[in-house]
Amino acid sequence: MSARFASYAPMMLSILRIMAALIFLEHGTQKILGFPPGGPDPLPHPMTMLWWAGMIEMVPGFLLAVGLFSRTAAFLAAGEMAFAYWIGHAPRAFWPVDNGGDAAILYCFIFLYILCAGPGPWSLDAAIARRRPLAGEDEEV
Repeated sequence: MSARFASYAPMMLSILRIMAALIFLEHGTQKILGFPPGGPDPLPHPMTMLWWAGMIEMVPGFLLAVGLFSRTAAFLAAGEMAFAYWIGHAPRAFWPVDNGGDAAILYCFIFLYILCAGPGPWSLDAAIARRRPLAGEDEEV
């Protein structure tokens, strides 16, 4: 049975990347675009810490959702989440469940996993890699 489920691992990596990225992207659009409603009011001024957080959530979030430059985007997103945890959540209380930082920790480690494992087969990165000829092969055959 485990071999059967193991065969789904590459596709599940892609699904994990897509779903985490879409929810991460939503945090950024809420901060920067005010959608969905419920984010900061008023919207953050450009170049403030909250504005940078929103931009990092939007741009790498979008890149991760489509699977383009995935490792670089995952590195930036994981870094932002580590920063967010230690700056915004940890000072509130010791335990993540008490300081509201459990999502930041999960995002950080999901993005670190994507950094190491890659985006999976359902990504623009994988599509581009499939189109490139291997080193030493002629492009035209």
